[in-house]
Amino acid sequence: MNLNVDMEHQRHVLIVRLSGELDHHTADLVRMQLDEAISRRQTEHLVLSFKELEFMDSSGLGVILGRYKIIKQKGGKMAVCDVKPAVYRLLEMSGLFKIMPIYEDEATALSGLEVVS
Repeated sequence: MNLNVDMEHQRHVLIVRLSGELDHHTADLVRMQLDEAISRRQTEHLVLSFKELEFMDSSGLGVILGRYKIIKQKGGKMAVCDVKPAVYRLLEMSGLFKIMPIYEDEATALSGLEVVS
């Protein structure tokens, strides 16, 4: 299975919707796409939507944590939303939710980060 990356900018927020599998086969491509989108636009905050993400491994965690570091250095906020149970378990075991919040959906994430326009 492949990975599809859909990105949308809303003011200074980059919303990234991932579908498919984020693993060692797709992690480098996603990392490059996110880094380019973050640097090209005035991105301060990042919301990752995993509504259609079926699988993630430790390579995906690396992508998330690397982008978290970049956003944090810019003084921004980052959140994840719409996480399926299998991916949720990996994120929970990794301790990710200790450093960034999880929300039910994109609207709640934007509201929770207090970055709604």
